Amino acid sequence: MKRRSLLVAGASLPLAATLARAADPVRYPRADVVTLDPSFRGFIGNTPVSRLFTSPDMYWAEGPAWNGWGNYLVWSDIPNNLQYRWLDEDGHVSVFRRPANNSNGNTFDREGRQISFEHLTHRVVRYERDGSVTVLADSYGGKPLNAPNDGIVHPNGDLWFSDPGYGTLGDYEGYDADTGSVQPYQKEAIYRLDGQTGELHQVTDEIYKPNGVCFSPDYKILYAADTGMSHYPEAPSVIKAWDVVDEVRLANGRDFASMELEVDGELRRGGADGIRCDADGNLWSSAGWAGPGYDGVHVFDPDGARVGQILLPEVCANVCFGGRKRNRLFMTASQSLYAVYTNSRGAHFC
Repeated sequence: MKRRSLLVAGASLPLAATLARAADPVRYPRADVVTLDPSFRGFIGNTPVSRLFTSPDMYWAEGPAWNGWGNYLVWSDIPNNLQYRWLDEDGHVSVFRRPANNSNGNTFDREGRQISFEHLTHRVVRYERDGSVTVLADSYGGKPLNAPNDGIVHPNGDLWFSDPGYGTLGDYEGYDADTGSVQPYQKEAIYRLDGQTGELHQVTDEIYKPNGVCFSPDYKILYAADTGMSHYPEAPSVIKAWDVVDEVRLANGRDFASMELEVDGELRRGGADGIRCDADGNLWSSAGWAGPGYDGVHVFDPDGARVGQILLPEVCANVCFGGRKRNRLFMTASQSLYAVYTNSRGAHFC
């Protein structure tokens, strides 16, 4: 009799072995979902944290973005210079785009067009339906952008994005910078690209290294993860917030949440990266570089208090809400893609 096999997480396993592994008992609530405050109870119900895909050939998974028009997830593998796609209907994973100019973050605009933030070319680009590529931004003030990192689209059509410089500092994500300095071309900053005129505006540089960015559900607050401690010893490990004024500028910059956390009696100082808000204003942040008991996802209430965690065995780089009900949290972590169903919904369409 012909032996049947099933492809799971990038490996071919005998069907019997796969079914046996799937039958291992799971006790709810899961130990990898940690409640730090009673308000977090009910955020995640009787559901596993699933590893949807992993590969030894994937080096650094980043930039997950959900396409609701096609019901698929796109994410980047920055060092391998490609993008993957995961299909909702059957979990099929394939290489979506290669080369990808060492893209980091990805998002979709309100017409379903993919926007990517490229390290190699210092560009923000949009992929059109006919397959052509439109360069949305590549310079400011007569100088190249450092390495656009992450962004989100406002309902008015404007694109807000971060430019911390990773990928142009001689690291493996991009190419060697000419200067090798902490600020290769520009002071690290957050930008707003006007959707009507195409004009690029710097909205703030009062942050060491802005990484993941997202809006509150009503678009009145902009959040940004500050990962400056990677290059500035004095930088705090925080998520910052600003008030959005008249939909075009920022005011009242402040620390929203600390990424320091005591684990087993030891103060850990990790960092946030990609961030997203749910419809109730809670902020879900990737977290890493501080070891077991810390790495994964940290969840903060609208006041900045940490209420829960999702622990992962790998450093988590970014998150997004997706799925048909926008209630599934996707997490890119080192060499894997994870997901968990939540009782929350993403605040925005992507």
